Amino acid sequence: MPELIIPSAEGKKRDFMALGALVTRLDPGLVPFSDADSYALHVSGGEYNVAANLSRCFGQRTAIASAIVDYPIGSKVEREVRAAGVEGIYVRFVHDGVRGPNMATVWSDRGMGPRAPIVFYNRANEAAALLSPGSFAWERLFGEGIRWFHSGGIFSALSATTPELVIEAMKAARSAGAVVSFDLNYRAKLWRVASQAEAPEILSRIVDNVDVLVGNEEDLQLGLGLIGPATGGASKLDPAAFLGTIEEVTRRFPRVSAIATTLREVHSTARHSWSAVLWMNGKSWVAPTMELDVYDRIGGGDGFAAGLFYGFLSGRNPEESLRLGWAHGALVATYPGDTSLATLAEVEALAKGGSARVQR
Repeated sequence: MPELIIPSAEGKKRDFMALGALVTRLDPGLVPFSDADSYALHVSGGEYNVAANLSRCFGQRTAIASAIVDYPIGSKVEREVRAAGVEGIYVRFVHDGVRGPNMATVWSDRGMGPRAPIVFYNRANEAAALLSPGSFAWERLFGEGIRWFHSGGIFSALSATTPELVIEAMKAARSAGAVVSFDLNYRAKLWRVASQAEAPEILSRIVDNVDVLVGNEEDLQLGLGLIGPATGGASKLDPAAFLGTIEEVTRRFPRVSAIATTLREVHSTARHSWSAVLWMNGKSWVAPTMELDVYDRIGGGDGFAAGLFYGFLSGRNPEESLRLGWAHGALVATYPGDTSLATLAEVEALAKGGSARVQR
């Protein structure tokens, strides 16, 4: 299996670039959608969130390659991306005043107690789904210097052209010497519309180009068509099911050097047991289990990925990198919205075993 080699920052314009869709998430809080009359709006995107977290919390030079529609919602998204310190590299579309193309909307409430959060989408005529090979000048962009490139399964599920764009970008990033990562983020609703039967074939072609893979055992089995071990009534915190799929992953995808995921046991909407696991170069590490009070669970996995990637980019060892991801993902779940409001000092303190005692 190949060793994960992290490029130096010297002579590189960007530490990290993501490719994915930018969306608005409408959040009614605790009130069910049918009775809500006001919503918080969060700018989000499974791939973008990682770039925003790496910029805001970890001080990395990040960018997002995406689509923007030139209408007021697109302007709102563009301003929020700038405010997060993320460089926007856009293909621009003009709204026709009636049908689009549109910036997609994700609807997601927070749930409460035994009432689970609900997520549904309006991704009709989404601008990001119109992106295709040739949309971006990768050779020029990566020629300016790039250390890490990232995309994910949500963007790949949007259309027939988006996975081809992901593969094109990954090949260009590899040629430029960058680390390539991918979050499987398997979403049955999205693949069902695109043709769920094609997901393993499409995602497997993408993962052929990946160095660092993020995804739990369900992502690996449903997204890649792997046959994992039977989990039965095992605890969601038990890493055995995840680690049991690793041999097949590395056999089918020999380029992959590291695979990681969060481990979560949901007791109620606001109370989770939280851990994480990393497999790398034949060894595995498991983070401690934390009893986590959750304010908004959306974005916790992206927070984990950002902390993990920062660990690698900053030269930390695998266990330290895993703990940074585990700590940052936990903190993201304590804030409203999808991206980090944490400081690096807070993340590092929690990763080392810090507590919630008041800081005076």
